[in-house]
Amino acid sequence: MMQKIVIKMQPRCGRCRTKAMMIAAKASGVSSVELQGENKNQMVVIGDGIDAAALTSSVRKKIKNASLELVQQL
Repeated sequence: MMQKIVIKMQPRCGRCRTKAMMIAAKASGVSSVELQGENKNQMVVIGDGIDAAALTSSVRKKIKNASLELVQQL
């Protein structure tokens, strides 16, 4: 079942955003990744069968400040 995951993050630079997006894109079941918000501080991941907690943990390892905001079934 398709789901939408929103991860709020506070990257220090544009390169950190790129790293976070690459981590999310490589995750199993991900079909799209995009940045939203005023300062591009929310990453929206859409896919099928994604482990939201594991994805957030992986992003947190690189970005340090990342939190799971929303998991919604589409």
